[in-house]
Amino acid sequence: MEVREIRKQLEEKLNRPEWTLSYDHKEAKLRIEDKELKKGMTIALKPLLAKVERLGDRAISEMVHYVQTGMAAFKKQTTIKGNEKRIFPVIRATSFPEENRDGHRLLFDEHTAETRVYYSLDLGDSYTLLHEQQLSREEMSAKEIREMALFNLRSLSEPLKADKVAGNTFYFLNSNDGYDASRILNESLLEKMSQKVEGQLAVAAPHQDVLIFADIVNERGYDVLAQVTMQFYAQGRIPITALPFLYEDGELEPTFILAQRKPKE
Repeated sequence: MEVREIRKQLEEKLNRPEWTLSYDHKEAKLRIEDKELKKGMTIALKPLLAKVERLGDRAISEMVHYVQTGMAAFKKQTTIKGNEKRIFPVIRATSFPEENRDGHRLLFDEHTAETRVYYSLDLGDSYTLLHEQQLSREEMSAKEIREMALFNLRSLSEPLKADKVAGNTFYFLNSNDGYDASRILNESLLEKMSQKVEGQLAVAAPHQDVLIFADIVNERGYDVLAQVTMQFYAQGRIPITALPFLYEDGELEPTFILAQRKPKE
């Protein structure tokens, strides 16, 4: 399949009278915009092509659903007060924009050298990221939002599936609620996993919808972790970081792992 074929399929599936579709040939990006709100979303087709080659039509269906729910979210009136239980943190790469498309500065905190923490209002089938003007309008502080978000995060389930490779145990958290990677902020979960492992605890958040814990007991484990993290990173709709973290003394340290080599101190 080629980029032009993906563009054609998307244009057919996203053709609505209330939306305007425009294509940037130079950047190979498709823009979908609501005619009334003058807001929209942009799809980069080259990365999508790589996913289609791996996942087939599923990749296109997922993108169409992502756009439809995102465009619907623009029309929803979102207020924080009255929806406090729907505030959650989301992990993003440090390259993620600091402002939304309207030029409002998003509420975020630095997390690690690779990641930031943004804050969202869950809308059911989508979410919206909170911005500083919104907090000012509703007379709420950033501290209040952080406390709400972390409290709500701790209420989420923590389903783990285990897989053992060369004596190393890997635990995958993939509940598909949009906050799998966010659970890396749950200090009690990290501490519980650190008590559970026999070797070195490593944690990876390659994309929004998965969190990986690894009980590394030999050098082969580091190599497998690097490969698995990169694979998930490449497949994620919202990639975060391909670098795993080592967890020691309550701290997360991004770690570059060379194939077949344990990272050196």
